[in-house]
Amino acid sequence: MTKTMLITGASSGIGKATAKLFAARGWNVVATMRTPEKEVELRAFDNVLVTQLDLTDAASIRSAVEAAISRFGRVDALLNNAGYAVWGPLEAVSTDAMRKQYETNVIGVMETIKALVGHFRANRAGLILNVSSIGGILTFPLGTLYHGTKFAIEGLSEALSFEMREIGVTVKIIEPGDTLTGFKVEFATDDAMPEYQPVIEKFAQGYKPIKAAGSEPIVIAEVIFRAATDGTDQLRYPAGDDSVAKVAKRKAEDEATFLADIRRQFAIN
Repeated sequence: MTKTMLITGASSGIGKATAKLFAARGWNVVATMRTPEKEVELRAFDNVLVTQLDLTDAASIRSAVEAAISRFGRVDALLNNAGYAVWGPLEAVSTDAMRKQYETNVIGVMETIKALVGHFRANRAGLILNVSSIGGILTFPLGTLYHGTKFAIEGLSEALSFEMREIGVTVKIIEPGDTLTGFKVEFATDDAMPEYQPVIEKFAQGYKPIKAAGSEPIVIAEVIFRAATDGTDQLRYPAGDDSVAKVAKRKAEDEATFLADIRRQFAIN
């Protein structure tokens, strides 16, 4: 029987690459996004349903799940991919931006899981793939909000995996490194806080080689496909050469050594 995957954030980047890959390999795909009326390429696939889903709107999440089941009869896998990043000194970030970051990257993920897990429970089968980040394993300067959400994804996914096993559902975490996409990043600054300007400039310089080593979205999509089809209960999947290397480095080094290296990379005194 043909399997069906629902993907959030499928309008670009990793989400779109994954939707195209799974569709090309015979899966039904529910490609969700905030503005589906703008999508053209994915509509060319007969086995792809393009529909609206906004992670900050629980009603739109439920509607997307209902549309998926109506079109394909069942959903076998969920890829929680959508998200965005707020970057900058914590003191400069508004409370509204803080709430939006967590409502999108964490609460929205949990709402999407809740909207589908009853269906999985009834089928006694299902797969939940949560896209975390190398930023859920290690941190960079000015990433307090984004890293906080990705560490949350790591923790909630690991904890969720225990209860899901009891109802026949598998949970897996995808940990991409830097990816060459149009991933949305908002940067918060405040001219009244010039003390942060040096670290902002250091971050901009230190991040250049990290960005240059990023992977194309298809590289991450291939890892997602492997995670969805390898039949194992492996929990974490580093994705991209930089992620694989950094995860290995984090595991091999003591904390003091690892953090000192991050400080050197960004010239943090």
